[in-house]
Amino acid sequence: MIRVLVAVVLSLLLPQAGVAFSMTDQAGRRVDLAAPPARIISLVPSVTEILFTIGAQDRLVGRTDFCDYPAEARRKPSVGGMLAPNLEDMVALKPDLVVATTAGNRLETFDQLERLKIPVFLVNPVTVSDVLDLVMRLGRVTERTEAADRVVATMRGRIEAVSARVAARPRPRVLYVVWPDPLIVPGQGALVSELIGLAGGDSVTADGGQGYPRYSMEAALARSPEVIILASHGSERSPLVHAKWERFSQVPAIAAGRLYAMDGNLMHRYGPRMVDGLERLARLIHPEAFDKAALR
Repeated sequence: MIRVLVAVVLSLLLPQAGVAFSMTDQAGRRVDLAAPPARIISLVPSVTEILFTIGAQDRLVGRTDFCDYPAEARRKPSVGGMLAPNLEDMVALKPDLVVATTAGNRLETFDQLERLKIPVFLVNPVTVSDVLDLVMRLGRVTERTEAADRVVATMRGRIEAVSARVAARPRPRVLYVVWPDPLIVPGQGALVSELIGLAGGDSVTADGGQGYPRYSMEAALARSPEVIILASHGSERSPLVHAKWERFSQVPAIAAGRLYAMDGNLMHRYGPRMVDGLERLARLIHPEAFDKAALR
């Protein structure tokens, strides 16, 4: 009887046959593998960036066309776009794991990978805490736990330093434009809304729809923003044209000359450079709180 009980207990404690490595993704799904993944395809630019940051780039065998940072990432084989990656190319790379996101990849892609028995690790961070959690999860997935912990500690320290610098200052009303036409802004629960708050501002669209909703320019300007920030998207020929906004001279931000542009990649990609975006954002909102020489 005792032997039977011991056998039962061991069967519950020991990994299932063929499963030596288990992890839980950000969708709460358990992913079981025979060993830690040595060949990873990333369908998420932020994930690609994180893997390089924690020193796990040797395990990255494939990425999307949008995975363009750091520059070394472009040397990895591409499997196409995020919405419709080339399945044949993915299979040819013989991945142990594909990292994907519910916010940018299609369900059809997940279904195809499932039919091919290729494990998928889902990510979808929507808050600053989620971003830090993602870095740590990827550290465990790639056996770079210590490196991931160091990255997270550094990010936390920089976030706290910004918050402390602006904590006692007035909070100006901020309009952040993700895209101009149609006008897309950060709403409830958006990472950018949280970053604006950490940088010492109040987003005038934070009470809008969930995530990144469409918004009318009239409604946005009616909130009398004191700072307007236009996200650029990797090119000086961005569709965000200052002249379109400068004609609204009655708006406090325009009257005060507080119309700025900043690199959207620093704000919209949930990787380590998110903190660079926060610091830049804080300098734009509260230039008086920072060394002017540091304001680029």
